[in-house]
Amino acid sequence: MTNLLPYFLLLPGVGYIASLLAPRRSEKTVSGIAFATVGSQLLLALAFTALWLVNGATAIDQKEVVLYQTPHYSFFIDLSFDKVTAVYLLVGSILTFLVTVYSRIYLHREEGYKRFYNLLQFFFLGYVLTIFAGNLETLFVGWEVLGLTSFLLIAFYRTRYLPVKNAVKVFSIYRIGDVGLILAMWLAHHVWHHNIRFSELAGPLFQTLPEGLHPGALPFIGFAILVAAAAKSAQLPFSSWLPRAMEGPTPSSAIFYGSLSVHIGVFLLLRTYPLWHEETSVRIAIAAVGLLSAFLASGIGRVQSSIKSQVAYASLAQIGLIFVEVALGWHTLALVHFAGNAFLRTYQLLVSPSVVSYLIREQFYEFEPAKKTVESWLPKKLQYTLYMLSVKEWNLDNMLYRYLWNPLKWAGRRLDFLSINRALVLFTPVYLLGMVGLFNENLMPGNLVAVLPIVFSIVGLVLVLKAFTERHRAIMSWVFVLLNHLCVALAIAFNEHVGAWEITLYLAGIFLAAAIGFLCLRRLRNFEGGINLNRFHGHGYEHPKIAAVFLLACLGMAGFPITPTFIGEDLVFTHIHEDQPALALFTALSLIIDGLAIIRIYARLFMGPHVKSVYDMGYRSS
Repeated sequence: MTNLLPYFLLLPGVGYIASLLAPRRSEKTVSGIAFATVGSQLLLALAFTALWLVNGATAIDQKEVVLYQTPHYSFFIDLSFDKVTAVYLLVGSILTFLVTVYSRIYLHREEGYKRFYNLLQFFFLGYVLTIFAGNLETLFVGWEVLGLTSFLLIAFYRTRYLPVKNAVKVFSIYRIGDVGLILAMWLAHHVWHHNIRFSELAGPLFQTLPEGLHPGALPFIGFAILVAAAAKSAQLPFSSWLPRAMEGPTPSSAIFYGSLSVHIGVFLLLRTYPLWHEETSVRIAIAAVGLLSAFLASGIGRVQSSIKSQVAYASLAQIGLIFVEVALGWHTLALVHFAGNAFLRTYQLLVSPSVVSYLIREQFYEFEPAKKTVESWLPKKLQYTLYMLSVKEWNLDNMLYRYLWNPLKWAGRRLDFLSINRALVLFTPVYLLGMVGLFNENLMPGNLVAVLPIVFSIVGLVLVLKAFTERHRAIMSWVFVLLNHLCVALAIAFNEHVGAWEITLYLAGIFLAAAIGFLCLRRLRNFEGGINLNRFHGHGYEHPKIAAVFLLACLGMAGFPITPTFIGEDLVFTHIHEDQPALALFTALSLIIDGLAIIRIYARLFMGPHVKSVYDMGYRSS
């Protein structure tokens, strides 16, 4: 049975490639490929799960491919199968199959028909890779695919302002979750000194903790995982992104934010439960986040005027309760709850267009106000207060802006004096001196060598903050992202004697992607004149080929798993010691903010209302 696990990845992978090659105007071919791929996957899932149950339902784990290995480090793809995977696989396969069939009619003659099915196939590949992941590194690959497909599906109507803006917002929250997962992977590497496989978590190695382990290490891993799970599953304080993700087509809202993608945070908690289950503070925090999210989402959902927003907040509230169940150790109940919530929300979202007409008719002809509500026993003043807070969604979106994004923008604006010429004049000699010092480290004072990793990581963070907040020159923002990667590489090289091959592995994809992206920006500037970042330009409408190539360059620069840089980024963190949380945090923030800067450049230049349009554009949702 173990030999069958790779086929669960092979099927959606082949289907995705076939979908890319299908003719754009042949809806029957495009949807037929998706129908055949997902249908075959569903049949394979049913047969495999039945056979697995008959054979005793014992957990399966298999190391598939070792991508990179040194005497002290190994990056490999590991696949596993147990009851958690089985439930997520069956629910995911059934719902994806239903949405595939539904979308054949719903999106008929839609301009982006083929693009939708391509993204649906790519999403399913990422989802399957995530739930079959046998270690954190494999899970992170699928995690990144889900984040990318979320961004592209929310911005499916890419010539409109609000879908693109909300897509960038959701991607920003996902990057916060990436920070949590990266830091959890970093510390777990140093605690157990190898690439952790989930099948090992209940073994003897994890029953006795390493000697000299800092008492805060395991709670730190647990809280980092909680941040990642909360961001992915829209729990507090990140809840405001979920209804804004409903800007995409109804089928993608159903499969992503009603059922599958939004429950991946729960999957992460279930998968890593042995890492944090003995830490009472972590369990209390998970339960508290879930309970508070459920309470607030229930109230907010009841005052929404949009059907899709009501369903989004209802799903969010149930996921909060699932968080509580996981924290209490009720995993079977959590899996049943996940399946029920996923099926119900998918159904509600798919029928939501029809429900609107039914409710309008009922409101006009059969409307009867509720005689009593849940909060009727509360004092009137408290009722009105809760009502107003729910209408304003408890200002969750404003709080994120006030305490997270606005400070970043404020810091970036303080760097407005930093033009590309000034940056290169200041950066080049400093970097060259750093390189000379690196090759003559034995001649430098030990105290200076110890502080240089922090210095260069802060320099990189400053540069990428400028790239993130740059409002004018796109090429300057792109160059600053490249300089940030150079600073990260130098900081890690000073921190530990890193081999030239490892630095090359990290920077190889960066340099290639940076060169391709720079050429795309130059070519776009030749066609359109000045290209700035002060608004959405929608140049993808006239230059789709440049947009597609530039997107691939963006993925390479952001460390998406299409270049060796993805392995290089994981390798970088193995050279940051467990007693260097500041360096780990600065490095993680640099890599996360550069992803935000890159996706912002792409969205501003190639998405949104076309800059040459003579028609007025709506900038707010109804």
